[in-house]
Amino acid sequence: MADGSKVFTAHYLSPVGLLTLAGTPDCLTGLWLPKQQYFGRTLPADAEPGEGEGIFPMARIWLDRYFAGERPDPAALPLAPGGTPFQQTVWEILREIPYGTVTTYAAVAREAARRMGRERMACRAAGGAIARNPISILIPCHRVVGTGGRLTGYAGGLAAKAFLLEREGALPLVPGNPFASGR
Repeated sequence: MADGSKVFTAHYLSPVGLLTLAGTPDCLTGLWLPKQQYFGRTLPADAEPGEGEGIFPMARIWLDRYFAGERPDPAALPLAPGGTPFQQTVWEILREIPYGTVTTYAAVAREAARRMGRERMACRAAGGAIARNPISILIPCHRVVGTGGRLTGYAGGLAAKAFLLEREGALPLVPGNPFASGR
């Protein structure tokens, strides 16, 4: 961390597998799904295990509520994702996608261009920033879908994306989803 805060790691057993969390005493800096692409990209090499440290008890309560079908407020947890100014802009847009809804990569790219004072932005650029989101679920990159609502491009795997969207009521139960709740 740039401010010198010690970074700890912890784990959380979720319906989509064992999540890895990273954080300082004051904020969550990472939340990765099993086998997530770009896993730990922002995790410092000197991060230490700290299951009961700092932000983790609060994060576990938030995740318990989320996976129980509640709608905990993501703003209740202080987040500090490490990334470029462009990535930060895209991740802020993701945080504004309401629970139970989806948007498209094209819509995120248009909004990022608007916020950055540009005429347009490539969907691939926005998609690259979305894929590198270091705080899955809380910064809801799973709520971004392809044109026509296609499930595409989730660093944690499409089955996990489908499960999260189904859990939020943004997607009907997907046949064959190994994580489907069956409700």
